Amino acid sequence: MPLPKPNLYPPFNIIRLSHVTLDVTDLAASRAFYVDTLGLQVTDETPERICLRGLEERGHHCLILHRAEAPRAHALAFRTWDEEDLDRLKTFFESRDLPTAWVERPFQGRTLATRDPQGIPLEFYHRMDRLPPIHQKYALYRGVKPLRIDHFNCFSPNVDAAAAFWSELGFRITEYTADEQTGALWAVWMHRKGDVHDIAFTNGLGPRLHHTAFWAPHPMAIIDLLDLMATTGYVGNIERGPGRHGISNAFFLYVRDPDGHRIEIYASDYQTVDPDHEPIHWDLKDPQRQTLWGAPAPRSWFEEGTLFQGLTPRPADLKAQPIVAP
Repeated sequence: MPLPKPNLYPPFNIIRLSHVTLDVTDLAASRAFYVDTLGLQVTDETPERICLRGLEERGHHCLILHRAEAPRAHALAFRTWDEEDLDRLKTFFESRDLPTAWVERPFQGRTLATRDPQGIPLEFYHRMDRLPPIHQKYALYRGVKPLRIDHFNCFSPNVDAAAAFWSELGFRITEYTADEQTGALWAVWMHRKGDVHDIAFTNGLGPRLHHTAFWAPHPMAIIDLLDLMATTGYVGNIERGPGRHGISNAFFLYVRDPDGHRIEIYASDYQTVDPDHEPIHWDLKDPQRQTLWGAPAPRSWFEEGTLFQGLTPRPADLKAQPIVAP
């Protein structure tokens, strides 16, 4: 199937991904993982939630941990260029018969809640409380020294449909994997902020959140994290890597938090800001697609993900199997 053409001039301007709220069953255990081990910074804390940011981020939070009975993901949140973009987004989603509502969120201005056609809950906002810079307060750098949130990856039951809709929103495809027999998309990487992706879609039971990724300053920070996890009781939380992706060329590590939410630590992808950037095609059976070097992905990486709150996933339309580690 042909790739959808990017909409270079949508009537609204989505700048980038912003944050996500994850339900966790033990807030203290999650704090130990995300703060004491990974190194995210606490910006607000109550008995029911913890707000976190990366070391380069000026917005109040990029991740909220919320105490709950079961692990779930809430809406994926994105920031717009100005306040009027929210009204234009509301019109866009309603024109496609998708529900919209204005919602109150802590530390944010006016926030639009909606969903994409496959059901992924979304939120858009323009204003978030700003905090003083801490990127040169090196005494705060711990764990993997996470600088900022980088991207979301979601399981999708129909990647072609997801790519078409998100192209309408102004997201552009940087790389993609296609099934050579049918031509259907198996995975697609899409961006707004000028690197490989703000969001990706992978074929599978969905919609579900596959992972949330954080940018590390360099590959050695990832190696340091592995040493830390291996000697502080988290060696069993290491799921995949380290290695280098063929897609995105990034150095990566996948870990699981105490509730099983998958986190990618990510470094060293490339710039994609030119409007004529050509998407890179990968064969689904190419072993260097998922891993340029390193061990192949385990079966859990293809099958396990976080449910979105209030959403029941459905099986993928495309039945195609990538390379899985034995």
